[in-house]
Amino acid sequence: MAAERLSMRKIKEVLRLHAAGVSARAISESLRISHSTVNDYVRRIKAAQLSWPLPACWADADLEAQLWGASTAAPRSRPLPDWQGIHEELQRKQRTGVTLQLLWLEYKQAHPEGLQYSQFCQRYADWRGRLDRVMRQQHRAGEKAFVDFAGQTVPVIDRSSGAVHEAEVFVGVLGASNYTYAEGCESQQLSVWIGCHVHMYDYFGGVPTYTIPDNTRTAVRHACFYDPDINPTYQDMAAHYNTAIVPARVRKPRDKSKVEVGVQVVERWILARLRHQTFFTMSALNDQIARLLEQLNERPFQKLDGCRRSRFERIDRPALQPLPAQPYEMALWQRARVNIDYHVEVCGHYYSVPHRLVRERVDVCIRRHTVEILHGGRRVAAHVRQLQRGGFSTDPAHRPPAHAQYVAWPPSRLITWAQQNGPQTGAMARQIIDSKTHPEQGYRACLGLMRLAGRYSPARLEAACARALHMGACAYRSVQSILDNGLDQVPLHEPTPIDLPQQHDHLRGQDYYASDLKEQQPC
Repeated sequence: MAAERLSMRKIKEVLRLHAAGVSARAISESLRISHSTVNDYVRRIKAAQLSWPLPACWADADLEAQLWGASTAAPRSRPLPDWQGIHEELQRKQRTGVTLQLLWLEYKQAHPEGLQYSQFCQRYADWRGRLDRVMRQQHRAGEKAFVDFAGQTVPVIDRSSGAVHEAEVFVGVLGASNYTYAEGCESQQLSVWIGCHVHMYDYFGGVPTYTIPDNTRTAVRHACFYDPDINPTYQDMAAHYNTAIVPARVRKPRDKSKVEVGVQVVERWILARLRHQTFFTMSALNDQIARLLEQLNERPFQKLDGCRRSRFERIDRPALQPLPAQPYEMALWQRARVNIDYHVEVCGHYYSVPHRLVRERVDVCIRRHTVEILHGGRRVAAHVRQLQRGGFSTDPAHRPPAHAQYVAWPPSRLITWAQQNGPQTGAMARQIIDSKTHPEQGYRACLGLMRLAGRYSPARLEAACARALHMGACAYRSVQSILDNGLDQVPLHEPTPIDLPQQHDHLRGQDYYASDLKEQQPC
């Protein structure tokens, strides 16, 4: 009968005690193992000629090889399955319906002396567990906040139309304390995403060092494993709060496992409890989420002392950075090229920049009340935001010191070019420039006339300008409309005056109405 297989710790203890001259019976009583097992291992020790202490370089595997290699009855080896092939078959089970039991039956058919089903499953689990090594993340106090949208939405019904809108749920979790924030919102658009972050930082009462989002297009314009391109508005918000945006790696959900678990907790402990309620406004939904969120953060842990709130007050809150004096104001960013009139177009309005930046690329930061223009990362102009489309906001300091020195595009050059096309075109260019407060504001319209000259013949452009001047419509759009509709080819005639007869049988003079009034006066 084969002796029981001991752990390597007990085997070494048997070797140590035997080398010290302790009897087999005493070793059996000390280690609480059978006398026959001790005798079996003593025989193996003598056969392998082992002594104590063992060489320092030996591992447990070396000792096991010496003991069992010296045995005359080596254990029978069984053919092992192809674990990689079995794993690949199970990954395709959605298409083929393959199960682990079916794969074991096929293995036993090929190797009747092979592993039994329980050992087959256990060894496969051990092999699979070595595939994906997970690093246990250590979260320092106040260091990271993980953010994401929940997969589950909440229906919000419009009272007037009855239309159902699926509200998104934003979730944020602090890494060290698991302190959670949740908020219902209209969509996943950038403005909503930024607003949720502002509310989250305010709820925390401070700002973490890092903010960890997913690679959603709202946060990351171009996902990249090494250098993701953060949305400029999101980056601007991070600079305002002095936090760093560090997106999770692409297709690595464990990088943000905190919020993944946080989303599950919010769905199970908040959204699931709201499933029977009907909401007609977003504020009503958020009132209920806020109520249940407080209960969630005060719910005791199962394996730790305290709750999310107590750990937050003790660990995360003292380490958070302070909030800025003012909350972040939403800003949109766009790229623009400065025109020859040293203005850039923003939402249909034109804002001036220093004239030296003509033809340069600039960054435009659009806020609720202001428009800032940056070149090379430095602010070069700031204006009060205007909503008038087609209007101009010009800072006199941005104009050239002397208009005569601005030789690149003086008004005379544009007018001279227009006159080369014809006198009517020249008159139109002069009228456009003279109608503006600053001559430079008419440059764009004159450039538009130049573009029309490339699309239509000089004769047609001249005729269109003549008609526009005759109508008093001295604007680029008027000339373009005349050409697009072919009105320039319609002869232009002066209106013929109509001679009305001075006397007619059906004409009533003023005496008729005067007599009628006298008859209506009371006596």
